[in-house]
Amino acid sequence: MSNYLLAKRMLKNTLSKFLALISAVFALSFLAWILGTLIRRGIVGFNLKTFTEITPPPGSSGGLINAIVGSYMIVTIATFFAVIIGVFAVIFLCVYGRNSFLTPMTRFINDILLSAPSVILGLFVYTVYVVKVGHFSGWAGVMALTIIAVPIIIRTTDNVFNLVPNELREAAYALGAPQWKIVWKIILPIAKSGIITGVILSVARISGETAPLLFTALNNQFWSVDMNKPIASLPVVIFQYAMSPYNDWHELAWAGALFLTLFVFLLNISVRILFRQKIVLH
Repeated sequence: MSNYLLAKRMLKNTLSKFLALISAVFALSFLAWILGTLIRRGIVGFNLKTFTEITPPPGSSGGLINAIVGSYMIVTIATFFAVIIGVFAVIFLCVYGRNSFLTPMTRFINDILLSAPSVILGLFVYTVYVVKVGHFSGWAGVMALTIIAVPIIIRTTDNVFNLVPNELREAAYALGAPQWKIVWKIILPIAKSGIITGVILSVARISGETAPLLFTALNNQFWSVDMNKPIASLPVVIFQYAMSPYNDWHELAWAGALFLTLFVFLLNISVRILFRQKIVLH
């Protein structure tokens, strides 16, 4: 190889590394800017009242405890239903309905739902449920968030299921294992990390959704844990307080945004530490 070609390749390699480094710094700088602004503006509202008192009227002191509890209830129940629906749907797609005509159709519809605007899904639940029962409720919010979370879990779990080696399944079949036992004893344990990743992504997504809850759970400025009535949620409170002209509400909105960000951040770290796979070398 001539010196000219070698120098040309080295130049291209150096240029590629430089562009990759610049792109990474550019992306991380915006992330650092956002986090820095959240911490700087949100830390002011971090006090005992914020986590022990309910949302206040204008000009009064208060906190976000009813919105935090309401969000916890809605997100937890929605995640529970989404995991059950998503995992069993993937078991059908990858195991029982592998050759069914419904499989490609289901994957196509799932991809559409994955990219559908959340406000459209909220309007859908509003039309088919809220209008029929005649009132907003926490259960309507659960329905909307479940519809948002299910496609995420299906996509990530489906990808992981397809990575399980066929040799393992064939070996289990050769030993006479029934199909349900292959799923629960071989495929699911191997795909556990992928399923957990999908659950984390779905929780991170639905925890900050505002538009669907405006059409379903609405809001409640008072303490309420009745899921059959309008219930407070942190994203909706953040939206309403940030759009208000009151400075005390602005402080609570920034504090809520910071709390939501820290929750998703700590959830990611704790789950990864708790479920990380330990490799034992023999």
